[in-house]
Amino acid sequence: MFNYAVEPALLHPYVPPHTQLDLWKGTCYVSLVGFMFQNTRVKGFKIPFHINFEEINLRFYVKYVDPHLGAKRGVVFIKEIVPRRMISFVANTLYRENYITLPMKRKWNVEKDLVHVEYGLKKNKDWFHFGVVAKNTPQDLVNESETEFITEHFWGYAKWDEISTNEYEVGHPRWLTYPVVQHHSNLDFGRIYGPAFSFLTTAQPVSVYLAEGSEIFVNKGNKIS
Repeated sequence: MFNYAVEPALLHPYVPPHTQLDLWKGTCYVSLVGFMFQNTRVKGFKIPFHINFEEINLRFYVKYVDPHLGAKRGVVFIKEIVPRRMISFVANTLYRENYITLPMKRKWNVEKDLVHVEYGLKKNKDWFHFGVVAKNTPQDLVNESETEFITEHFWGYAKWDEISTNEYEVGHPRWLTYPVVQHHSNLDFGRIYGPAFSFLTTAQPVSVYLAEGSEIFVNKGNKIS
């Protein structure tokens, strides 16, 4: 998870109706996230060739004030990239997300006391990668930390139309994190996410995390009008 500080005005066009940007100590974040879906099921069923696959996404953070439950902290995805067209079709249809399909790959290696993790995608003829080297010493999240803020959002929000938003719950336990000692990226944000994000190509992330991951569920969406 590569986390960048940005001006809130950059994200205003992407904020779904009825939500507002969620800042941490006055800082507005976008996060580049790479992860691996494993043992994936849809309504309890495994779909052949769509069980284990990579995803890379660029996301930011919002909150929605539910009239019955109060503030809910969630994420909005600017773009999600997967290697299977059917995944993109289902997610875009059911959740109104912005999935695209590109060739992808990953590397996971453990060498002595270090963990090496890297995700890659191919845009036209060029491969882009980002990854970390971390100590193999998992740590608990610290309450009210930046790490907790980035990882502990349990709702997803996507613009349905000009006046409505799709809301869905994402559930998982608290993740362990690994201390990152090195990170690298050659992503061309402008080519992958559009000209508005091209400055991130040379920007330094405020923080970089490696998280353990866990079992996770995504509930059916609910439209907020």
